[in-house]
Amino acid sequence: MRYIAVEGPIGVGKTTLAQRLAESLGSDLMLEAPMQNPFLEKFYANPSQAALSTQLYFLLQRTQQLQTLQQNDMFRPVCIADYLMEKDRLFAEVTLDHHELALYEQLYQHLTIDVPTPDLVIYLQAPVPVLHERILKRGIAAERNISKEYLHRLVVAYTDFFHRFEAATLLIVNAAAVDFARSESDYGQLLEFLSRMRGGRHYFNPLPISSAAGDR
Repeated sequence: MRYIAVEGPIGVGKTTLAQRLAESLGSDLMLEAPMQNPFLEKFYANPSQAALSTQLYFLLQRTQQLQTLQQNDMFRPVCIADYLMEKDRLFAEVTLDHHELALYEQLYQHLTIDVPTPDLVIYLQAPVPVLHERILKRGIAAERNISKEYLHRLVVAYTDFFHRFEAATLLIVNAAAVDFARSESDYGQLLEFLSRMRGGRHYFNPLPISSAAGDR
């Protein structure tokens, strides 16, 4: 595998897992930089006024990052990313009105032509109360106005997207009760599970014992 993307809604632990995987696998790491977006705090405070500018900034930022990956470069190192390009459209569909989305779609189709497809996508799932609690605990000022209603819409959008997702090998992880940052058992089980995976769709639920969960 040359390109692995970790995905899921805000607060689910994407960046933490991507960082650990990159360290374990000796991989390059490509992280989003949401706090660099000058419109993001305005969006969380008043979504209707800043949604389009926020989304267009992210679209340009993500496209520029991902276009550094060349699909036909046999010698490039493995790369771990904490996002999938398709998340940009997913967020746009949740946040933009009809006219804004039409403009966004035109730019998206033009800008993302050469964006590579991951070999593996790891989708982290967690319910809204868990996400909201984690967001509050990490204490990022720009996120203080994120509502449970907004998180619910994102969770629904992610669930629908990955229900239909077939572009790459997919691992769906129940992240509600795991701590990949502090639990060596949780993280070790995941690494062992990844080593046994082949193509298709897989499900992972960490066990309180040393053996990893199986596919279902």
